[in-house]
Amino acid sequence: MILTPSVGTVLVYCLLPVLFFASLFIGQYPVSPLHVLQLLAAPLVDLIPGHLIHFEPIWTAAEESVIYQVRLPRVIAAVIVGAGLSVAGAAYQGLFKNPLVSPDILGVSSGAGFGAALAILLSWNLAMVQLSAFCFGVLAVTVTYLLSRIYRTTPTLILVLSGIIVAAFFSALISLTKYVADPYEKLPAITFWLMGSLSSVRYSDIVMVIPPFLIATGILLLIRWRINLLAVGDDEARTLGIDTRRMAQVIILCSTLITASAVCIAGIIGWVGLVVPHLGRMLVGPDYTKLLPVCLLLGACYMLIIDDLARMLTNAEIPLGILTAIIGAPFFAYLLSRKSVGWI
Repeated sequence: MILTPSVGTVLVYCLLPVLFFASLFIGQYPVSPLHVLQLLAAPLVDLIPGHLIHFEPIWTAAEESVIYQVRLPRVIAAVIVGAGLSVAGAAYQGLFKNPLVSPDILGVSSGAGFGAALAILLSWNLAMVQLSAFCFGVLAVTVTYLLSRIYRTTPTLILVLSGIIVAAFFSALISLTKYVADPYEKLPAITFWLMGSLSSVRYSDIVMVIPPFLIATGILLLIRWRINLLAVGDDEARTLGIDTRRMAQVIILCSTLITASAVCIAGIIGWVGLVVPHLGRMLVGPDYTKLLPVCLLLGACYMLIIDDLARMLTNAEIPLGILTAIIGAPFFAYLLSRKSVGWI
């Protein structure tokens, strides 16, 4: 049953701030919600002229460090990663007119994974690992697109096949990197990074990915009504004056920047960009003018829940890629059984 767009959107808008706040006080180190609220409000109170509002701090130095140095950047990163992967997945599904498409269809995740694995193998610092992942992710999609331009027929099919080729090539390079890596130091680090985690995210990482994320997501939101036309068919879009080739290039570029940004700070996290767009269609229908904003919010909520579970279920943090697969695969199977996988 599809809820009316207004009801579905309002529910998601209300859920995001609740999950954002809850994610700050739950975890292995418990922090009182009241303390979290005061910690978040304290910097804002200091900005008020004349200090008209004042309260005595009731939190400890340890709580302040946990909230500001560990959880807040992690929660912000979870919002960015979840929202970005979901928007990119929905945009690709509209571009390829296929509800089974995910953001890594053109090889960006495999390319980014190899870039990170190579940087870890060479003992580069975390910033260089992230930069290498981002650059190789973009490079992989660039190679995919250039390879697809060799053929002039069935461009969408050739693009998908090119993506499969490039993804397989970079996956082989990842395996080679793991094979030659030190099994006691480098190999565990590579393996853990590839499974996805937000445990090492800091404010500097967020600052690095915010510009490409905001620019690419903003462009997709601005052209989302055109994605409706692409989803109907290329011939119909051309009839209405849409340059389908140029539009495809814009969508691929924006989705690649978003996905590469997410992967470079969080590792390879699957199923988010595949499952969340279907949740969005169940809430607001297939209209991309409503679907993309809802996917952005739903993806952020979904990743916050996954990250909270990763921190709470065991003492040793569970990689995000494992949880998204464990939860996403059965849910997608449920959608298949209900025949809910599609455009309506």
